[in-house]
Amino acid sequence: MTTTTAPAEPKHRPYLRPTRLLKSSQASALHPTVLAEAERRASSIQLRIADGITAFAGSMAFVYIHVVLFVVWMLWIERNPWPTLTLIVSLEAIFLSTFVMIGQNRQSAFQQAKADRDYADQEKLLVENTELTRTIRDLSQQIHDLTAQIHQHVVGPAADRGDATTAG
Repeated sequence: MTTTTAPAEPKHRPYLRPTRLLKSSQASALHPTVLAEAERRASSIQLRIADGITAFAGSMAFVYIHVVLFVVWMLWIERNPWPTLTLIVSLEAIFLSTFVMIGQNRQSAFQQAKADRDYADQEKLLVENTELTRTIRDLSQQIHDLTAQIHQHVVGPAADRGDATTAG
């Protein structure tokens, strides 16, 4: 009986951090729009900070740290009914929701840039295919004309005589 194992996940996720993505060995295999967006995000300190926070806030380490902090806070720091903890968690939720919106805006801008590039590529391919179709049609017409000329030259006059001799 054979068992299959899932591939091991990488220790870091370069796709979440543009600076890591640009340094990875897989960068050359990415869509040009992805690379352009990564370069734009890596060039701004504010965007790098936002990417770092969203990468950490979207990880299980973030969840584990918060579980431990909340348990410690509720059991040993503030007993009942945790008003300071409520305030801290509310403020954290405000900031994290802002980073979620930043991430959504980033994803939206990226998707729009990719869609624009894909549309331009499709339009270019359409023009190339149209030109190719016209060229093939023109070549087909030239081949047809040449075939008709060869037929006229080789078979044409004999066919006219052959029709007259076979009819009598």
